[in-house]
Amino acid sequence: MIARSPAASTVMPPPSALPPQLTGQRVHFVGIGGCGMSGLARIARRAGAVCSGSDQNAGSAIDALRADSIPVVLEQTAGSVPEKCDLVVISAAIRPDHPEVAEAERRGIPVLKYAQLLGRLMIGRRGMAVAGTHGKSSTTSMLSHILIEAGLDPSFIVGANCEQIGGGSRTSRTGSDLLVAEACEFDRSFHNFFPTHAVILNVEEDHMEIYGTLDAVVESFRVFAHRLPDHGLLLINHEMPHRLTITAGLNCAVESIGFAPQADWRVEVASGNPANPAVPGAGMQVKLLHRGEVVTSWTSPLPGEHMAYNAAAAAILAHHVGAPWDAIARAIESFKGLDRRMQLIGTRTVGENGHSGEVTVVDDYGHHPTEVDTTLRALRRHYKPRRLVCVFQPHQHSRTRFLMEQFAASFSEADIVIVPHIYFVRDSEKERQAVSAGDLVDRLRQRRQQAMHLYPFAAIVEQLEVIARPGDLIVTMGAGDVYKVGYDFLNLHSEAAK
Repeated sequence: MIARSPAASTVMPPPSALPPQLTGQRVHFVGIGGCGMSGLARIARRAGAVCSGSDQNAGSAIDALRADSIPVVLEQTAGSVPEKCDLVVISAAIRPDHPEVAEAERRGIPVLKYAQLLGRLMIGRRGMAVAGTHGKSSTTSMLSHILIEAGLDPSFIVGANCEQIGGGSRTSRTGSDLLVAEACEFDRSFHNFFPTHAVILNVEEDHMEIYGTLDAVVESFRVFAHRLPDHGLLLINHEMPHRLTITAGLNCAVESIGFAPQADWRVEVASGNPANPAVPGAGMQVKLLHRGEVVTSWTSPLPGEHMAYNAAAAAILAHHVGAPWDAIARAIESFKGLDRRMQLIGTRTVGENGHSGEVTVVDDYGHHPTEVDTTLRALRRHYKPRRLVCVFQPHQHSRTRFLMEQFAASFSEADIVIVPHIYFVRDSEKERQAVSAGDLVDRLRQRRQQAMHLYPFAAIVEQLEVIARPGDLIVTMGAGDVYKVGYDFLNLHSEAAK
């Protein structure tokens, strides 16, 4: 029996109690440079708001906002809040004592979190929410791409960059009521959403600094599922052990997806010829069956059965809102992937005296043990390297401490693991002192894994220069800035070639 915690059961008020529409309101976004916040600002403007924002750093997202006539200041002080302002919206990274939040409170300006405003913007639309411990960005990107290619013209917000669909966000050109978004469980933010269609891809232990127990995580997903209206649809992983707990008592339609024959929607995969020559090993033949009948099939453009599963989930949701199966299959086959998800960033030649050859460098966002294990298995199967060298940057001290044993078991497919310092974000200083990257390396060595702790990034690049051999696959992995190692490794070669 799962305990029902009061915090997990708290939901927003019904739509009738929500504030009026945004038309004519002046809305200021604190931390506007992120994928989600920048997209939300554009959607709010489409809803009639006059938008502005602040951030700490310049970048392409800020340039694009300014080009779209959304003013952004690169400082975050009390003076950054416009003189005329009706609402302040903050990203998940903004703390309650932030100077702009304090200024808004001093002036009596309402403050909403990103997820709260996004949830309110779903009201009166067909909101499509993608939830789960893993695969949210990939599935949301695929779903958005399918809907665009099928002519359904969605608005969407993705928590990662996908150049093929215009980055991390888009507003409908025709006024379509489709709004697609990731539904993140961190801080129970997805409890603010009002979707009509949703998928729960998987549920595992994560964000334990927030939840404390797996039971609390499951309860949080149960609360999210109950956000769906009676006429809505929930698509949920058939094989996960918490499916019935989450779906018990739902009034909306519920359909399951998985690889098991008993699933309402079954995914079948088989090896085949690559559809995307730029991604060696891709090209699995995928069939999607509904209650035993094949409804569509495609050649997977991305490696890994988990990507076939994500694509199938996107396909089912797209079909439920009007996309035809033939258009869905064509769209999936043309999907090129998104940044930092098994992304091939380059190759370089190493060795000399007739023993030279190429090393392949791939970057991935994986930062949970299941993601690490699944991704490394997919990459080894499809690239077939002589050795797989993984540079893994743990993300958050609390996650590393809570999931230490799972992390230690997740690198079995790697021949060498290099671990820099843990990426410090959101955690307390006490948590920072409780665990280190060296602790993870010690656990890996106890499992007879070849592992080392190196810092700074320059030292890792130097080590790669020494150990890299022809036929190696180097994978940089983590939600922090570890991707810089791979690019620096390639850039060193470029400089040497000049």
